[in-house]
Amino acid sequence: MPDEDELEELRQKKMEQLKEQQGGEADEEAMQAQRDQAEAQKKAVLRKYLTDGARKRLNTVKMSKPDQGEQIEQQLVALAKSGRVQDQIDEDQMKELLQELTPDKQSFNIKRR
Repeated sequence: MPDEDELEELRQKKMEQLKEQQGGEADEEAMQAQRDQAEAQKKAVLRKYLTDGARKRLNTVKMSKPDQGEQIEQQLVALAKSGRVQDQIDEDQMKELLQELTPDKQSFNIKRR
């Protein structure tokens, strides 16, 4: 049967483990809050600089190609923050931006003899 010193040592170790777990949860909560805040800022910038038509076009791209849509959003936010966007971007300008930012598709011509 363990004596008092061993029991006390086990209690201390258990308390330290619980404190570490709680600290890890707090860090994760802070990181999640930071991600949520960054997402809200991105949405605010896009709302400010995109017209309704441009926003719809960007959402369509995000639905079909989520990775590409996310990349385009990040580039638009970077352009806006750097001051390179003065007015709102309309749908036609968005089409041009999408063509510039998306890689060219490779097409293969197969000729039969």
